[in-house]
Amino acid sequence: MSNQTPTIHLTVPEVCAELNIARSTFYDWRTARKAPRCIKLPNGSIRIRREDLDQWIKSHEDAA
Repeated sequence: MSNQTPTIHLTVPEVCAELNIARSTFYDWRTARKAPRCIKLPNGSIRIRREDLDQWIKSHEDAA
């Protein structure tokens, strides 16, 4: 048995809710290549790995 934590894949609405942004903002960021890394599924749906979102948020922290 593996002790690895399963990878969590978030939907765009879940990411938008967490960041408190509109869906259109997420897609604007994606077009500008400023969004977190995304996975595009064969059916066209987009998923974001929890770890990629956490890393993306951390990279945008202000060093105050």
